[in-house]
Amino acid sequence: MSGVNKVILVGRLGADPEVKAIGSGSTVARLNLATSETWVKDGQRQERTEWHRITVWGKLAEICGKHLSKGRQVYVEGKLQTRQWEDQQGQKRYTTEIVASTVQFLGGATGEKSSSNSMGGNDDFNFQDFGPEPSFNSNDEIPF
Repeated sequence: MSGVNKVILVGRLGADPEVKAIGSGSTVARLNLATSETWVKDGQRQERTEWHRITVWGKLAEICGKHLSKGRQVYVEGKLQTRQWEDQQGQKRYTTEIVASTVQFLGGATGEKSSSNSMGGNDDFNFQDFGPEPSFNSNDEIPF
């Protein structure tokens, strides 16, 4: 029996995307995405922010690097993936990230007004279906 591994997030970028070309000729981008939730407890407004590491591959990574910046709101769909490697001291390290299959650009950066542009009359872009990320050995390090 197979399972479902799907993540959907809407949040704001905490930094400009880090974009790198890797040895296989592919492009990879790393996004740091913040999602926040708020609630009221004992009459006081509470807020918690969760940070998510997003990895984007190929043409979609190039487009993200070109059009995204810190504070920009984005919609991300992808899957959870855990990588393992050994650090310089020989210790096993793990990281869990979201490998994006869809990134949709929403609104503008914090405090920025959304404006019309030449891409369909609004500030929303939807770049998806650029294919799967290239295969790599889980021991390979992504260059970030």
